[in-house]
Amino acid sequence: MSIFEIIMLLCFGAAWPISIYKSYTSKSVNGKSVLFLYIVMIGYISGILNKLIFNMDWVIILYAINLVMVFTDTMIYHRNVKLQISSGS
Repeated sequence: MSIFEIIMLLCFGAAWPISIYKSYTSKSVNGKSVLFLYIVMIGYISGILNKLIFNMDWVIILYAINLVMVFTDTMIYHRNVKLQISSGS
C-alpha cells in the first residue's frame, strides 16, 4: 500500500461526483468524451486486478468506488445521447 496511491485515488474520486452531477443535470454530451471514460474504467479495472493478483489490501475498495462512479457517468453519457437524439438536438 502506498500513501501516494491512496491520495491519487481520493483526488480522482472527489472529482467524479461533480462530473456525474453535471452529466445528469445538463442532459447533454457536449464536452464529454466517452472514449476517455472507457479508458479511465480500464485503468481502474487494471488497478483492481493488480490488487487481486499481486498486492491485496484495502485500497482495492477505493479502486472499486471510483470504477462504480465512472461507470455511472458512462451510463449517464449514453442516456444523454439518447435524450439528444430523441429531442433532435
